[in-house]
Amino acid sequence: MDSWRDQILKEFTPQVARLTLVADPDGLLLEEGILQGIRERGFELIPFEDHVAFRFAYESKFRSRWDRGEHTDLVVVLRSESNSLNHLPYDLLEAGRKLFFSIGELFPNLSYPVVVALDRSDFDALYRAQVMHNPGILGDNATKEFVLRHVFEIAPELIKQSSDLLRVLLRRHYRGLSIPAILDERFIQILRQNDLFKDWPLEKIIPDKDAFLAFLQERWPAFLNRMAAQCVEVVREEESAFDLKYSGPSDLPFEHDDVRVYIDNLFLEGLLQTVPHKQSDAFSNEWFTVGIRTDPERDRLQRLEGLLHSVKTTIPSSDVRHTEWLLFAYRWAEFIVLSIESGLSVTVEIKYQIEELRNRVDTAFLSWIKNRYAGLHNQPAVPPVMLHHVPRALSRNIGQGKIAFLVVDGLALDQWIVMRNVLHKQCPTTRFHDRAIFAWMPTITSVSRQAAFAGKPPLYFPVSIQHTGKEEAYWTQFWLAHGLTHQEVSYIRGIDDGSLDSVKEIISHPKVRVIGLIVDKVDKIMHGMELGLPGMHNQIRQWTEQGFMAQLFDLLIENDFQIFLTSDHGNIEAKGYGCPSEGVIAEMRGQRVRIYTDKLLRSRVKDKFPDAVEWPSVGLPDDFLPLLAPNRMAFIKEEDKIVGHGGISIEELIVPFVNILRK
Repeated sequence: MDSWRDQILKEFTPQVARLTLVADPDGLLLEEGILQGIRERGFELIPFEDHVAFRFAYESKFRSRWDRGEHTDLVVVLRSESNSLNHLPYDLLEAGRKLFFSIGELFPNLSYPVVVALDRSDFDALYRAQVMHNPGILGDNATKEFVLRHVFEIAPELIKQSSDLLRVLLRRHYRGLSIPAILDERFIQILRQNDLFKDWPLEKIIPDKDAFLAFLQERWPAFLNRMAAQCVEVVREEESAFDLKYSGPSDLPFEHDDVRVYIDNLFLEGLLQTVPHKQSDAFSNEWFTVGIRTDPERDRLQRLEGLLHSVKTTIPSSDVRHTEWLLFAYRWAEFIVLSIESGLSVTVEIKYQIEELRNRVDTAFLSWIKNRYAGLHNQPAVPPVMLHHVPRALSRNIGQGKIAFLVVDGLALDQWIVMRNVLHKQCPTTRFHDRAIFAWMPTITSVSRQAAFAGKPPLYFPVSIQHTGKEEAYWTQFWLAHGLTHQEVSYIRGIDDGSLDSVKEIISHPKVRVIGLIVDKVDKIMHGMELGLPGMHNQIRQWTEQGFMAQLFDLLIENDFQIFLTSDHGNIEAKGYGCPSEGVIAEMRGQRVRIYTDKLLRSRVKDKFPDAVEWPSVGLPDDFLPLLAPNRMAFIKEEDKIVGHGGISIEELIVPFVNILRK
């Protein structure tokens, strides 16, 4: 077998049985490549998690078609051992064939507790290493070291000096590698055997990207001071003057080739912040000026040109995992913010390159979405990949304190960065743990936000999919099903820059453990915007500076709530494509998307707008048929411009997912 996937996909031959029941305790069928392979063979997949939800999807989408004599290949997946298949309803057992897959069958010589902790995407490298090196039967520690070396390219025994460790951690955190805690523990255990690292805060900076970046940030001035001492005759400041909060050496070898190669990008992408230095004039031609604050306009243009190159060379391809696009989305958002901030200073040539780059990103993202989007909603909920995964992910934290789920309606990732830059100054004791997540297609509130509060794909709320009136009921229903009571669950919508009294009143009740909140100010700004994205950024910055969000965060944190902030969709600046004259046949008339209940009606409109995209009903009710405006266009008068949402762009579909807590 060339791949571990081949051992699984060989079992899925179309037209053998209309129903296949699979016991999959290790979640192998949820891996993106497996899901894509199953779909390419004509199979559809439904997880058997909630009996009522499953029965609804099964009866409405498949049983009814079988009764009409149609053939479909359906896979029903249980995340449990093979004997659990016998507990399925009788009508399923009677109609289906049974399969069982497990990690133990794929990696028989490796420690199961270690391998099961890995992300399934890591199995490619592990399977190749197993075939190539034939390691024999390995215990826990030997398996951990085998995985570290061959999957993550970390050989702990070869890390002898500071630059070796920095190179490993820079590569890990810059690329967003997810390494299980069980491997980090072994890695730290081996490093502690080297006296050089005895004072390093390894338990913090190895697993935590934010802690590692803070560790680097507070040591950057000390490095500049050492460089100044080498370039000009100055007296170095005392180490204590730098007020280090993390233990370990105060001076790091940033100049080492293996380290320096990452530092430029960290500053360009805003992961590290520039600092002033008294001897900056003496550094004019040095590489490390990228981390020195001098003239704001010149620094901004220099950073824009550097980030332009970084984005060009890191656009993900159409067959990568979703994590690659989530990581790239923050880089792209930083680039959008910087290009808008640069304003009139941007040359005609740079403007042309920005437009060309935007087209490349749009093309690559659309290709990836068509290839991989259909499998995202079946991904494991921890960590959450799509908005409807969030409640299930939060339910894992319910025993660790109170939870506030905060949805800022319409907030794009670039606009979150604008907001966050202000909040950093207003909330110096607050920590923002940034991630990203996928919204639902089409990127409209009644679909995406409702899925976020229901904890289910839109398929399961066909009656309310065109409005948000049942959000509170879905939110409460989810938490009641997870063991909470009515008194412990709350929901507030429509808060923006008004009074926080309603929030104060609800969270003052001692029994409240989970609260859902909707801030709609950004959405209001968007729908009234006439000045494009620069106007959006400017108004969001001004609104944030007024302090409402900072006050909301302080209020929730002071009442022991852990905050999880996200958005239901982002937005883009779009140009008129023409407005369909369709009478009453469109159920919803958005500027970036139209919704129809009949394929024939939708196709008639597409005939007049041939570049529009007929979006498939992935995770949607069968009679909810979107027609999307192409590229960065909108169904409005030609040449008019708006800021809108509903389409497939990276700005609309990838939104922030941020854990906000006290430092």
